[in-house]
Amino acid sequence: MPTTKSAKKRLRQSLEKRARNRAAKSRIKTQIRKLRKAVASGDLAAAETEFRVAAKLLDRAGTKRVIHANAASRTKSRLSALVKAAKEKAKA
Repeated sequence: MPTTKSAKKRLRQSLEKRARNRAAKSRIKTQIRKLRKAVASGDLAAAETEFRVAAKLLDRAGTKRVIHANAASRTKSRLSALVKAAKEKAKA
């Protein structure tokens, strides 16, 4: 356990930051699950909406360094390809 005043403050700050980061990551994962479920069920309108929300969350997380910016971009790209493939499949 920290003894100095500054170490105690750092502990408080790191616990708050960890809670925020975990909540953000959890929200992203939940949104991605919703998107994948919408694509699997064939509901393209819902998939589009879920993708927009997921992209926004990923961008924000990347900007705020919750996850690496490249990881956010890579995930968005893969999800976008998933939605696009679902659209192509529905057309055919």
